[in-house]
Amino acid sequence: MGFIITLILVGLVLMFAEILLVPGVGVAGILGLISMGGSCFCAFHQYGNTVGAIVTAVNVLLLIALIIWVLRAKTWKRMTLETNIDSKAVSSEAAVLAVGDRGKTLTRLAPMGSARFGNYVVEVKAVEGMLDPNIEVTVVLIEDNKIYVKPL
Repeated sequence: MGFIITLILVGLVLMFAEILLVPGVGVAGILGLISMGGSCFCAFHQYGNTVGAIVTAVNVLLLIALIIWVLRAKTWKRMTLETNIDSKAVSSEAAVLAVGDRGKTLTRLAPMGSARFGNYVVEVKAVEGMLDPNIEVTVVLIEDNKIYVKPL
């Protein structure tokens, strides 16, 4: 009887792992079902129909209880990350530029590309249209680490 109980417990652990830890893979779930089915088979084979039916009923009830416990909102709430990241990365190049700075495009801005402002090469975006390389531009807006330029 200890072997049957072990198969049931292994099956429950594998089904729990399938639902929460590795969903969608299927290997843990299939092995869990095989383990629980093996416990039913062993119970029918070793102890007869009555014990086999009881073990099968217990397996079904345990699976239903596991599914209900996992699908409750509190279970998922305890396992989710509640921290929100609200910081932004600030480019050091964008920090040294200011509205009105002048530079020259290095690549075609269609509408994004590279431009040189002094010693800094930064990624910029044309306010309107596309700009060819080697065009003099000026910074018109710096917003959320994006630099907007227009031709002079």
